[in-house]
Amino acid sequence: MRKLLIQGIIAGILSAIACIIYQNVYQEMLFVDFGKVINSGSIIGACLISCLLMAVGYWLIVEKLGKPKLKGWVNIAIMLFSFISILGPISVSLPLDIEFPEMFIGLSIPMHFFPPMVFFGLAPFFDSKPTN
Repeated sequence: MRKLLIQGIIAGILSAIACIIYQNVYQEMLFVDFGKVINSGSIIGACLISCLLMAVGYWLIVEKLGKPKLKGWVNIAIMLFSFISILGPISVSLPLDIEFPEMFIGLSIPMHFFPPMVFFGLAPFFDSKPTN
């Protein structure tokens, strides 16, 4: 459990950093500002919570239930939740005073895939089974 929580925290922090960098680059390059809708605090919170939920999912399936063969199904579930989560930005109604509201989708949808990408990318470093 400890390894998975550390992996979740590190993945959450790294994905939050990547999302904030992406947000700043996106807004600077396209001259838009979505500070009223999405800010650094909400990005950090979402990344940490999602990565910790992934770690808890792994812990429940692999360690608590003792079914390591279901790890692939947990990965598929995480991928599905990532794709389903993009329905939020697509269906959100932005305030009327926001310029270029159509650009919000291009900002927010890629950020939904950063946490699972980082979590999966860090997994080999936290895997307890040595590889030959």
